[in-house]
Amino acid sequence: MRISAKGRYALAAMINIAQNYNNGRYITVISISEKLGISKIYLAPVFSLLKRGGLVTSVKGTQGGYLLTRAPKHITAYDILSSVGLPLFEHADKTVSQNAHEIDASIRTLVFDTLDSTVKASLEKTTLDDLVEEVEKQKNEHGLMFFI
Repeated sequence: MRISAKGRYALAAMINIAQNYNNGRYITVISISEKLGISKIYLAPVFSLLKRGGLVTSVKGTQGGYLLTRAPKHITAYDILSSVGLPLFEHADKTVSQNAHEIDASIRTLVFDTLDSTVKASLEKTTLDDLVEEVEKQKNEHGLMFFI
């Protein structure tokens, strides 16, 4: 499984919006772009896909921007990635199907299908709340140390 740049940008942007969820203010693409160091040109289509996926809502105008459609604890990493990317799990090419169909089917069933379902289950368990908590944990672990 490979996560596209669009998917990585979507995760980062959604974490940024989730960090501000409790204040109820709409967050602009420009402010997200500046905070994350991602071009707004790249973020605009990502937000279009997130909106189409029902994860964010938008308001135009000076007080406009994007807001989550539901609480961060109800949005998963799988929701985000599947709304912006091509299928996350592509069927593996057949390995030896012409000469040994049973081997090919066994590999697909026990390796590729198992791997896909395990990754999907993990992404479905990871919520935006979890990601925001991890961001805070990382901030605390990598914070500045002062010695007196």
